[in-house]
Amino acid sequence: MTDLLTFTVEPTTASRLTSFDPSRVEFGKVFADHMLAVEYRDGDWQGPRIVPYGPLALSPATSALHYGQAIFEGMKAYRQADGGVALFRPLDNWRRLNASAARMAMPEVPEEIFMQGLRELIRLDEAWVPGAAGSALYVRPFMFGTDGLLGVRPSDGYHFGVITCPVGVYYTQPLRVRFEQHYVRAVAGGAGYAKNAGNYGAAMLPTRLAQQQGYHQLLWTDASEHQFIEESGTMNVLFILDDRLVTPALSTSILDGITRRSVLALARDWGLSVEERPVSGLEIIEALTAGRLHEAFGVGTAATIAPIAVIGHEGHDYELPAVPADAFSRRAGAALDAIRNGQALDPHGWMHRVTE
Repeated sequence: MTDLLTFTVEPTTASRLTSFDPSRVEFGKVFADHMLAVEYRDGDWQGPRIVPYGPLALSPATSALHYGQAIFEGMKAYRQADGGVALFRPLDNWRRLNASAARMAMPEVPEEIFMQGLRELIRLDEAWVPGAAGSALYVRPFMFGTDGLLGVRPSDGYHFGVITCPVGVYYTQPLRVRFEQHYVRAVAGGAGYAKNAGNYGAAMLPTRLAQQQGYHQLLWTDASEHQFIEESGTMNVLFILDDRLVTPALSTSILDGITRRSVLALARDWGLSVEERPVSGLEIIEALTAGRLHEAFGVGTAATIAPIAVIGHEGHDYELPAVPADAFSRRAGAALDAIRNGQALDPHGWMHRVTE
């Protein structure tokens, strides 16, 4: 895409890169030197700026703090085998950001602001992109309402920004999860499919309760019957049942995960039967006890592919079989890594080159 916009760039005078230890990085705690900032006012987007990473000046009455008009995305840039940098499926993140914006009565971000902003920002902070196995530069686009007044209505002004941070592996061990059959993450017809901040805030208490019981995450179930699986924490969830890849069908209460899309595409490329349909907790437990459930795993941008070792259901923990080296989840993870790092062909055109 041709660069269409003029960016105001203010390089930092005090880079923190020299004090960064890539061998001791904790996910989401160390941020690169710069950030993208674009304001929306008077019905239009203003000139984009790249400035040193730092605090934002906000009114205590900022509408997003009171009424929840806040959305975000999660994506990654990868160091390539030839030393360059590429983004994984950025246009899909842009489309999903705008789907979230539409649901939350927020303005759409133009493609040229999103894509050119990513390129300019990552080029400036290219040295922050790690190259170790399992590492990447995590990219967080976000937008929120900025009106400094109290009134339950969509904001007139908005801030769109992008911050980045080098990251390693999100989960370092197979997961223990349990079914959530009391609390609800999202309801049909609600905003569960949007990546808005409120979805995550409402999930924190039940997730903390599960963690106090020794689980990493929850298997969220439907709001009406608590019978059908929706998501698992910050991930979509997939199962290998017999010789089929099975996952809950998308709905207004399930996020359309980009890693999910990618894993399903690989499965179809490899001739595996794929079923996107309602999946009940009872079906999963019965298949597990009968030896027909061979794999369960979560997929997401942060987690990539995270195997599930234990599923808790109605007070009982069910252990899954050990995942062999040739398991689908392992092969899919390796295939995605190879594509993302430029070590394999990219037949679907998922990678967007940022630097050579």
